[in-house]
Amino acid sequence: MVRPCCFGYNPQTAVNNAFQVSTGEDPSLVQEKALAEFDDYVALLRTHDMEVIVVQDTPEPHTPDSVFPNNWISFHPGQTAILYPMYAPNRRLERKKSVFQAIQEHAPRIRWIDISPRERENRFLEGTGSMVFDRENHRAYACRSPRTDEGLFRNICETLGYEHVCFDAMEKGAPVYHTNVMMCMAKNYVVICLETVPAEKDRDMLLDVFKKDNKKVVAISSRQMNDFAGNMFQVFSRDNTPYLVMSRRAYNALTLSQRRILESFNKLITPELDTIETHGGGSARCMLAEVV
Repeated sequence: MVRPCCFGYNPQTAVNNAFQVSTGEDPSLVQEKALAEFDDYVALLRTHDMEVIVVQDTPEPHTPDSVFPNNWISFHPGQTAILYPMYAPNRRLERKKSVFQAIQEHAPRIRWIDISPRERENRFLEGTGSMVFDRENHRAYACRSPRTDEGLFRNICETLGYEHVCFDAMEKGAPVYHTNVMMCMAKNYVVICLETVPAEKDRDMLLDVFKKDNKKVVAISSRQMNDFAGNMFQVFSRDNTPYLVMSRRAYNALTLSQRRILESFNKLITPELDTIETHGGGSARCMLAEVV
């Protein structure tokens, strides 16, 4: 997790992230609130016996979205890490020396796969924002968008030995910008906004795959998705106890029935992330670059 020092609304990402809101609030106050939310989130994870590596962001270069590291890096078994091509130029600056130094301290023999140069070709694949991994069944899911190049997605799946599952997801006539805002894959279930997936094309295909993998489907509405109820992530404590993290806003958007289903699989962790969600357009899952 990257502790923000200059968090704020990013116009470069807002062009295709409908979840961001420019409030006109004083930037220093936004940073102060975001920092408090971040620190409380880290403390909450550690309270549940999670190992959390925190890297402090630096003022220069200016990176307002650094709190969302999962978009530019992902980690895989065998001490492998992948660097991804980012849509917004100022998000490319998040690949900072300080972050790499912290990674090297924990994994000195890490093997790097770097596809970030694809940015020069205007081809983008924003990590586990663009892709949702089912690591147990070796599948990866991605909805097509300006930030998710299907060819790069297929290439990464081939590199990792994963089956690729690509589909369309639309909200108000525009592609959903990241797969992980409309879909969360856990060990025994999947949370997904099926309303955004064209019924005549991809919805049945996805449901067939979920059935094959014995996944319980928890369907959320577009309204719930816009409250970040799709941006959840299953994490595990040091003793391998499963938890599901989601923001308090996402939790409040769920029905009692949905909460009970999710709680039947794992306990819930629900940090308050209103400022980060409003200004950054990302939530609990986006803030975690999981190490496996």
